[in-house]
Amino acid sequence: MMQGHRHIYFLCFYAILLTVSSVLFSCRGGAEESAEVTEDIAETTLKWGIDIDRYNIIDGTIQNGQIISKLLEEYGVGAVTSGKLEAAAADVFSVRKLRAGNKYHILQTNDSLERSEWFVYEISPIANAVYSLSDSIYCYIDTVPTDTIQKHISGRINSSLWNAMLDGGASFELAGLISDMYSWTIDFFGVQQGDSFSVYYQDIVVDDTIHVATDKILASNFITAGADHYAFYYVYREGRGEYFDEKGNSLRRAFLKAPLNYTRISSTFSNARKHPITKVVRAHHGVDYAAPSGTPVYSVGDGVVTVKGWDSKGGGNYMKIKHNATYTTEYMHLKGFASGISQGTHVKQGQLIGYVGATGMATGPHLDYRVFKDGTAINPLRMDLPAVDPIAAGDMPQYLREVAGFMSLVGIDVQSDTIRNDSIR
Repeated sequence: MMQGHRHIYFLCFYAILLTVSSVLFSCRGGAEESAEVTEDIAETTLKWGIDIDRYNIIDGTIQNGQIISKLLEEYGVGAVTSGKLEAAAADVFSVRKLRAGNKYHILQTNDSLERSEWFVYEISPIANAVYSLSDSIYCYIDTVPTDTIQKHISGRINSSLWNAMLDGGASFELAGLISDMYSWTIDFFGVQQGDSFSVYYQDIVVDDTIHVATDKILASNFITAGADHYAFYYVYREGRGEYFDEKGNSLRRAFLKAPLNYTRISSTFSNARKHPITKVVRAHHGVDYAAPSGTPVYSVGDGVVTVKGWDSKGGGNYMKIKHNATYTTEYMHLKGFASGISQGTHVKQGQLIGYVGATGMATGPHLDYRVFKDGTAINPLRMDLPAVDPIAAGDMPQYLREVAGFMSLVGIDVQSDTIRNDSIR
């Protein structure tokens, strides 16, 4: 009887041992399987939010007049799918916005069927529209991480600022920012051979090398006619970033240096000029800017249009803008006026107001630009208007502390008594 019990106990113990061993083996196997899965995930190559190891990638470029249905048809995607895709993507990035010259990528399964499951369109260097072509048709935007890096460029002008900057490896964008920043204080059509510049700026890049955009200029010095023109980016009151010089004066002025981008000055301010048509010697109280017909003309400052019409004395289509109680500007020989401009219109500095023409008594397309101070004509090329909103005396110490590093980079001795005493006024 006791032997029978011992036999039963042994069988029970053996069954329990087998159960525990099975559980332990299952756990170990599960752990190994989990490790394998984790390892697989680690080796997955993600791009555009897709595991691209599963696909063959075909690269292409959008052609002129190419529509999405015809493009996808080349890769085995039917018209029904293309139609659903157009509807599904309308609120994300419409397939009708595809532009010729931009790149695209087709992701096909790397099996014998070679099904096209994804279409990726490069909107820009940092944004891609990703379209699912499988059972679930949808679209999303995938963005590429970017970095902002500080860069420096310097050079000497032999022909033009644009050529000098491009020769130094800068972008057209940076040259435009320099031109805009100094538009109140430097006439870039008057720069001379030998003038020089030094610019510190921020570029937005992908993978530390691919240029996406120029963010902003941090500091610069443009030397023309032997004079330094410093500029430092500073976030002043109300969180607005602007450019100031080494003494805290804003680079912005009440007026732009010129109302247009012109080819040359064909006639200057004079009290006795022989008119090219009438041959009569009389005053010419303006500056003639020769430029192609249709060149945009901008208001040099904020103001109100007081006159818009035809000058029967030879000025043709012309306009007057009153800027304040002191200054009024006049623009003559216009081909036409900008849309929305009429007498009484309030305009902003840099706003389009008209186009260069040759109306009235003119031998060719040009703008006759005039400035009046308290009703008396003055020479626009000799105006020395005060800066707008200079940094207040109480804020100067903080300003100097924040831009001291850039001042040193562009050659200013930040310990100079002249700088400190003149600036903290």
